[in-house]
Amino acid sequence: MRKLLVLAWLGLASTAALADEGALKRLDTGDDTRLWEGVGRLDIDGEGFCTGALIEPDLVLTAAHCLYNKHTGKAVDISQIQFLAGWRNGRASAYRGVRRAVMHPDYAFSTDVEAHRVKNDIALLELQHPISKSGVVPFRTDERPKKGDQIGVVSYARDRSEAPSLQEVCEVLARQNGVLVMSCDVNYGSSGAPVFSIVDGTPRVVSVVSAMAEVDGEKVALGAHLQTPLENMRQELRATKRLEVQPRKSFFSNGSGRDTGAKFARPKPQSE
Repeated sequence: MRKLLVLAWLGLASTAALADEGALKRLDTGDDTRLWEGVGRLDIDGEGFCTGALIEPDLVLTAAHCLYNKHTGKAVDISQIQFLAGWRNGRASAYRGVRRAVMHPDYAFSTDVEAHRVKNDIALLELQHPISKSGVVPFRTDERPKKGDQIGVVSYARDRSEAPSLQEVCEVLARQNGVLVMSCDVNYGSSGAPVFSIVDGTPRVVSVVSAMAEVDGEKVALGAHLQTPLENMRQELRATKRLEVQPRKSFFSNGSGRDTGAKFARPKPQSE
């Protein structure tokens, strides 16, 4: 398959300054997080973290690459993953371990970021116990947005690891080979963050953040395809009593500012 992205490893220091931090709102209080308690930090095996979103009381949606360890080439031990719902300033609304996980069946990790990998970069984590706490409400999902649609993102990242940040309005710039190219502000640790559309005042998850990239020198986010494969993954979990996950590599953020492997890239957007 034709490569979608060309890696630009040396762009980290210079491109990080391109983000419009003024577009982000840190969610520090209960009032701030009232709609967003279902977004949480996924702490992974002591190596770092990703972002995840509750879509059923016992199911968390995130990025498939969060289940890989790039240093060892082995699967992450899912018993060492913890979902911290609504994590902010040292406390979470709920803490849950992970019992099982399933990835998109067509996802395959590689250090080459290609369209078919990014668009399939989703995973479901089944929690040890459902979260039934009032206020921690699972999000509905919806079809992916079109070019020009307004969206929003709630995410953790290495420079905002202790509370989630909301970018209330960003935009779908293009849909390229099934990948959403978005103007949303993401950073290391934002992998797996839910991309929202607002329908009748209700946020619905329409994509998952897979990677950071550059378009014409501007920082963008790349989002995975969601709706149809998500339903298939749900059915697989329902039908399987025990599911072993066998990924090979991964990249995380550990909140320290150290480069842990996430990639900048240079896509060439075009409308589908």
